[in-house]
Amino acid sequence: MGDYNGHIDRGVFVASVVVVLGLVAPLALFPDQGRELLGAGFDFLTHNFGVVYIIAGIFALGFLVYLGASRHGEIRFSRAGDEPRFGKASWAAMLFCGGIGSSVLYWGTVEWMHYFNNPPFGLASQSDAALVWAVSYPIFHWGLIGWAFYCLPGIAMGYMFYVVGVPSLRLSSACESVIPQSWHKLTNPLIDIIFVIGLVGACSTGIGLGVPLISALTAELLGLDAEALGFGLDFTVIVVITALFSLSAWLGLEKGIKRLSNFNALLAVVLLAFVFLVGPTLFILELGLQTIGHLIENFIQMSFWTDPQRSANFVESWTIFYWAWWLALGPFMGLFIAKISRGRTIREIVFGCLGWGTLGCAVFFVVLGNYAVNLQVSDGLDVLAMLDVSGAPQTIVAILKTMPMAPLVLLIFLVLCVVFVATSYDSASYTLATAVTTELPEEVDPTRSMRIFWAILLGILPITLVYMGGLRPLQSAVTLASVPLLVVMFLMSYALWRALQQGGVVQRVTSRKTQMENISPETVRS
Repeated sequence: MGDYNGHIDRGVFVASVVVVLGLVAPLALFPDQGRELLGAGFDFLTHNFGVVYIIAGIFALGFLVYLGASRHGEIRFSRAGDEPRFGKASWAAMLFCGGIGSSVLYWGTVEWMHYFNNPPFGLASQSDAALVWAVSYPIFHWGLIGWAFYCLPGIAMGYMFYVVGVPSLRLSSACESVIPQSWHKLTNPLIDIIFVIGLVGACSTGIGLGVPLISALTAELLGLDAEALGFGLDFTVIVVITALFSLSAWLGLEKGIKRLSNFNALLAVVLLAFVFLVGPTLFILELGLQTIGHLIENFIQMSFWTDPQRSANFVESWTIFYWAWWLALGPFMGLFIAKISRGRTIREIVFGCLGWGTLGCAVFFVVLGNYAVNLQVSDGLDVLAMLDVSGAPQTIVAILKTMPMAPLVLLIFLVLCVVFVATSYDSASYTLATAVTTELPEEVDPTRSMRIFWAILLGILPITLVYMGGLRPLQSAVTLASVPLLVVMFLMSYALWRALQQGGVVQRVTSRKTQMENISPETVRS
């Protein structure tokens, strides 16, 4: 596999870096004011425009199901009958590990607690009815609609790149066919800059959640005082993780991301099987089956609920936040999905993303979440009280310590967290490097120096958000970063629909001619 050694869009690159650093600096210098400003922006956006995110989620899932089930599902992402670049197992592992990160370990264990204490639909806190919804909503938030936000950009960019023949895997390339050509010099860089900013903001939320958990696990295993070390320990963790995924980014898709993903998927299966077998197996299984049935029965209601009477703050605080997070990460994962899906059909990609992604997340929530539920209802450990007093990271550590061979479980959980974070942000740095490359042939990776640069930059904003403390700044940052991408998503979907109706013929002739003129043999080195 070669690296691409030219045609960096310096305008998009410089503007993106300046904007990111320009946003980070004030937050770092004035954390209290920054926290208040982000919170005010989050409240205004979710209360006044949250319904747009609900509509976007319904649209994304419906459109994808139609594409996968229709004649368009037979279209293959290939220019010359290529076989899939990766086997099904590696493809599914990269898909899942690249899109989830350590957040599934964090939320898979504690998300139900937030909903149990503050349930939807005005239910009584900590009631039997609240528990059923508390274990169902996490799988809903990490299920079909979330993965649809990932998959739709992947189909749009992949179709334009492999079938239509545009010369690069960029968000702007997937939109430009529905934008007047005279506007392209303005809109193309703007769309790519929006993509970069949204991705950095969304990735920072994932790292910001993962780092305190990794710090708590490290402190427990090494016998350190996490409270005394405070932000210094978090800072050290971010530096170590950044170095790890910088190394993986240097190695590229085949040697880095693929190997890390395969390793992490196997280790995750081992951990989940262990928890399931040594824990309250029957309870986990029974509550899991009840949860899946409840989710299927109420999926439509959950998808369309907007809480117009404002009976609770549940939709704004959770569903809209999640849709914004998936949306902000969508173009990143879309580009990554397109890159690893050469040779696969639209149907394979659609139902692979929706199916494997939802199933993988559901298993984490059923096993880890229901183990924690059992501790609470059997009086094994008051996890709800611990969450209020000590916070989520320490609560997760306490839950893991109740298992047999606790030190080994803690170590495996720590390794999973680190590698999940490394895999996700390795993928993000790869994607960011691709986003600032104007033409990128199918068989090569973006230049290593650009991948390393973005890997390092991705560590800066999380440090700031972790320093600000709490979940609210993380929720606010990702929600605000996602706003412009709502418009881009609908543009991209319309462009995809038009290209499908036209068969990609007109655009393919034009773009391939441009590609042949702009890419010479000297620009690619093995």
